[in-house]
Amino acid sequence: MPFARLATATTPTCHIGLGLAAVGRPGYINLGRERDLPEGRSVEALRARTHELLDAAYAQGVRYFDVARSYGRSEEFLADWLNARPDIDDIVVGSKWGYTYTAGWTTDAEHHEVKDHGLTTYERQRAESDALLGDRLDLYQIHSVTPDSPALTDKDLHARLAEAAAQGLTVGFSTSGPAQADAIRAALAVTVDGEPLFRTVQSTYNVLETSAAPALAEAHDAGLTVIVKEGMANGRLAEPHAPDALRAVAARTSLGTDAVALALVLRMPWAGVVLSGAATTAQLASNLHAAVVDLDEEQLSRLAALVEEPAAYWERRARLPWH
Repeated sequence: MPFARLATATTPTCHIGLGLAAVGRPGYINLGRERDLPEGRSVEALRARTHELLDAAYAQGVRYFDVARSYGRSEEFLADWLNARPDIDDIVVGSKWGYTYTAGWTTDAEHHEVKDHGLTTYERQRAESDALLGDRLDLYQIHSVTPDSPALTDKDLHARLAEAAAQGLTVGFSTSGPAQADAIRAALAVTVDGEPLFRTVQSTYNVLETSAAPALAEAHDAGLTVIVKEGMANGRLAEPHAPDALRAVAARTSLGTDAVALALVLRMPWAGVVLSGAATTAQLASNLHAAVVDLDEEQLSRLAALVEEPAAYWERRARLPWH
């Protein structure tokens, strides 16, 4: 298992990963990107920003890096960085398939990505990922599985994924939407020749959206590595958007609201890796302080009061504009 590399890491930040959704393409739904990204957002400007982030993350102990076919040129940017650093062999690289990037490097496309969990899409995107990342690709995840996803029932797809697993690739899935727990439990039941197919799950969990927690605990108990995404709720938990209760707790810790928000996730016993979606090195440094935040019971109680109903949370997320 590639994630055994993380188990031997001893840095305080080894359980924090870096996701490149916010810097692999010019448009995304994170709040504040108009301030965070280089003017013009050219391919070369975002390539340089991505490499700057990767350098900073690695230097500060981050060892998991997360990309996807639909994150614009994120795989390409990461591959360029890896190719220039062949001696780096202690990291884990995860990518995702199932969405095709369709925005053409613009911020105002009618559709930024198109979802398809069919076998044909898997084979096409697997070839694309292999062409860029080759044997540096450790983990390949089905992107945003929901309970109605055909990926949960497609036996031909399961057989192809099992073949990839037999060849050494870790196979996982990510989830999104208000029924994440149902999708996780359905995926845990998928087997090939009597053996569980999936070895990792990546789900949204944060101060505002905690509904997947019981299912993620079940996944952890079943032996899956749990990766947590959107711990910052697409910027809703960062300054200046953070709720007052989160600001108050952060003030007590003398750290940012982002560090507190991510610390809440890190303390979950089932959380194997918690992703930072930083778009600047300053944001990354602030995020990494999550590893040293200690929250007491009163602070945890204040944060627990911020939880939203899943349907309301995901409806608001769907309304976030692509900046």
